[in-house]
Amino acid sequence: MTAIDLQRHVLPSPLLQTHVTPSLAASCYSLCLAIGLEGNGMLSTHTPQGHRLRLGRSSQQGQIYLITTVLQNRRPLFTDHSLARLLIHELRAAHEHNWAASLAWVVMPDHLHWLLQLEQHSLPEVVRRIKNNSARHINRQIGLDGSIWQKGYHDRTIRHEDDLIAIARYVVANPLRAGLVSRIGDYPLWDAVWL
Repeated sequence: MTAIDLQRHVLPSPLLQTHVTPSLAASCYSLCLAIGLEGNGMLSTHTPQGHRLRLGRSSQQGQIYLITTVLQNRRPLFTDHSLARLLIHELRAAHEHNWAASLAWVVMPDHLHWLLQLEQHSLPEVVRRIKNNSARHINRQIGLDGSIWQKGYHDRTIRHEDDLIAIARYVVANPLRAGLVSRIGDYPLWDAVWL
């Protein structure tokens, strides 16, 4: 699937299609490829190298970022919504502790997309806290120990405020593209400040 296909076919709802420019579609498509997502919204078998993900990373308070992080071995833990709720609790805690303002997020079966505005701490610190805290709670729930997340994460700095709503729509539309639901409202593991 090309970026043009993404723009035309991946966002089936008219609500989701508004403000999706060819440039934004190409950026989102590049993001999908960079984090190992195929055109259908599912993760591919290619795992990006952690050191390549860190090249050029910056962290600035007040900056908006789109974060994607993947579960270890792409294990679909979040098909169990009670485990996904533990991650969501940590996203909300980050918001309440003023680490980051959550603008939009979606918890997929084996990964998380999170659009945030950094408030306190560095971006790596905020992501580390979310991953560590959620892993601790999830491991306690399932009776295991150790890492549940792959090392690293992908981040994209959002430079134009005009793209925020379109990016949020793209984020929350992931369950549609993955074929998990036919309507966004049928998927319970997402939120966005605008929608």
